[in-house]
Amino acid sequence: MPGLVELAYTTGGGVVGAALTNYFAKVQDRRGLRAEVHRQLAAVRELSGGIRGVAIGAAPPAPGDARQASIAAELGIAALLEDGTDARNALRAALADLLTAALVAGVPRRVADFAGGAHERLFESELARTIDRRAGSVLGAEADRLVRTAQEYQTAAAALLLAVLWRPWRTRPRLRRRIAALRAEVGSLHLLQRQAIAVLTRPEHAATLYARLDPDGRRWETWGLEPPSHA
Repeated sequence: MPGLVELAYTTGGGVVGAALTNYFAKVQDRRGLRAEVHRQLAAVRELSGGIRGVAIGAAPPAPGDARQASIAAELGIAALLEDGTDARNALRAALADLLTAALVAGVPRRVADFAGGAHERLFESELARTIDRRAGSVLGAEADRLVRTAQEYQTAAAALLLAVLWRPWRTRPRLRRRIAALRAEVGSLHLLQRQAIAVLTRPEHAATLYARLDPDGRRWETWGLEPPSHA
């Protein structure tokens, strides 16, 4: 039977050892959570800039429909990945995974939302540029400017997410200021996107796009609509 000194040493050592074990387990778990955020962020980044083509999709909504939230919806266009799958559906699933990973890792919801929203903005900008090319490059240099602006915003939003993820104690004092800067950036980006959409959805440009994507006009028949007379 151990003496009091040995007992105290053994018990104390066991407590300290258990504490260290728990600490290292938490650190490894924290690293695992951070690694998962990085993995999901990379997956979303690849999808948001991975549009390889467009095709006729669902019928566009009636004019004035409040559900018009993107150029794809307004034109009835589907964005496609390299393998032909729907890019928007894939992006939505990836964004859901990113948000979950970020929240579990302790990232504030508003920071995670900005990061996810920035990738959606980049996706919309890449889609607008892809549509513009099929419609005859009517946007000119503005198409590339739009994508560059979206990329800069996405980079800034992702940088904030990673800063909060890895250095929350340093980032917290400046968080409000950095979020305000992101709001200003996305405000300017939103205006550029709406201007691009306004041009691309003009009847003459939409007709050119439809004529190239659906030269036989079969999808118009499926929609129950009359194709534009100048398509």
